[in-house]
Amino acid sequence: MENTNLNAYWGMFRRENPLYEGVELPPSFYFCDNKEDADECARLVSRGIKQATTHALQWFDLHGENLPIIGDLAVVTDWSKRPVAVIRTKRVEIVKFRDISAEYAFIEGEGDKSLAYWKRVHWAFFMRELAPHGLKPTLEMELVCEYFETIWSEKR
Repeated sequence: MENTNLNAYWGMFRRENPLYEGVELPPSFYFCDNKEDADECARLVSRGIKQATTHALQWFDLHGENLPIIGDLAVVTDWSKRPVAVIRTKRVEIVKFRDISAEYAFIEGEGDKSLAYWKRVHWAFFMRELAPHGLKPTLEMELVCEYFETIWSEKR
């Protein structure tokens, strides 16, 4: 069922955006590791408020994933894997946790958009994400900061 929803959503996107007519369905994902945060982030992305996301560089190594590159497309879903938006990567930077700026926290668009909020929730997230691998976040750990734009969200 979920793949049918993604295919239908991608079809609607391509019909309204002929430039992407020949482009195959890109990867899909939701943000965060719980329903409440994933659904809130999906809402923020669909409204164009959330314009960045952050991963521990270690995560890519641990999962054998490639780093994002400029121009990458993705379908953002909510926790239930219902598609809500199509995004395109605009910029990718590697930044140490301690060097994340207030400007970046604002662009990421979560909570009150403050650096204090960003640090608190991301530290907790990285603790949960890295713990199964016997790792812990550090102030020196490198993060992949991916800036993106919401190029389409279905009008609901």
